[in-house]
Amino acid sequence: MEVFPMKKLLTLAVAAALTMSVAVASAATTLQLSEVHAEGYPTTLADQEFARLVEERTEGRIKIEVYSGGQLYGEETGAIEAMQLGDLAFSRVSASPVSSYVPAMNAIQMPYLYKNADHMWAVLDGEIGQNMLEEVEASGSGLVGLCWYDAGARNFYTTKQVSSVADMAGLKIRVQNNAMMVDMVNVLGGTGVTGIGPNEVYSAITQGTIDGAENNWPTYQNMGDYEAAPYFVLDEHTRVPEILLASAAVLSELDPADVEIIKQCAKETQEFEKEKWAEKEAEAEQIVRDHGCTITELDADAYAEFQAAMTEPSDVLGGQSLYEKYGAEYQDIIDAITAVGEDY
Repeated sequence: MEVFPMKKLLTLAVAAALTMSVAVASAATTLQLSEVHAEGYPTTLADQEFARLVEERTEGRIKIEVYSGGQLYGEETGAIEAMQLGDLAFSRVSASPVSSYVPAMNAIQMPYLYKNADHMWAVLDGEIGQNMLEEVEASGSGLVGLCWYDAGARNFYTTKQVSSVADMAGLKIRVQNNAMMVDMVNVLGGTGVTGIGPNEVYSAITQGTIDGAENNWPTYQNMGDYEAAPYFVLDEHTRVPEILLASAAVLSELDPADVEIIKQCAKETQEFEKEKWAEKEAEAEQIVRDHGCTITELDADAYAEFQAAMTEPSDVLGGQSLYEKYGAEYQDIIDAITAVGEDY
């Protein structure tokens, strides 16, 4: 039997360890996640927590690289197309583009639908919301819905105070490129304006092109729009959640046990993101209030007036109500959501 000197034995041991570490590293699967929001934003923090949990729970078998700030895909629709092709594993997107594949998802985006955030989360965490996540995968879109994230409520901010529907008359309001949002503003007596990017809202207001816009607290503050439109009315007209999506093609290439771990980790980050969103929202609100902006809170009667404008026949819509035009097909879901709200 050959006897090796101690130095040679140590050398062989180190070599074996290096070989093993290389084998383990090569066995690890690295996946990418696309996020359009910047570093430090609540959804980005949740993406990173998701990546941490997956690597930890799979014992390093799966690593997820999070690319924030639109580094991979500047538009959420681009990320969705990449996931469908299997070129991207994960992305956090708004529910809006996903409704193209699950039309029933339009129901959860109807204006003045929820009483408050707790009402929305009861819907998303309940049978309605969970069924919709399952429908994403069943739609044949090549996408898998993993969990919901918070994006707060959208509110109007303007160059003059708004405390009633009558105050909306004649106001030109920038909205997303969405027909329902345009009609919502028009039904309220204003004019919905599209074609203005988020980064252009401030200058459009200061130049008088528009009289205001609508968005959540963090965007109102982060973009500096609060300096141009100092009146913010808490009408909470829409609550459109975010979704963490996965590529069905990519998941099909993984061990089924690891896919289950991925799904569980995503679910766990939902509460994490909600906490981070609440912190960001509170921080933004404080900055806005400290600046001296006028914040108008609607009482129950005033809110009911805005809500009623969505369900009453409107000349703007040819005698239809906004809910008839955009929600008739999903009336059963809308009724179910309203029923959940009876407890809030």
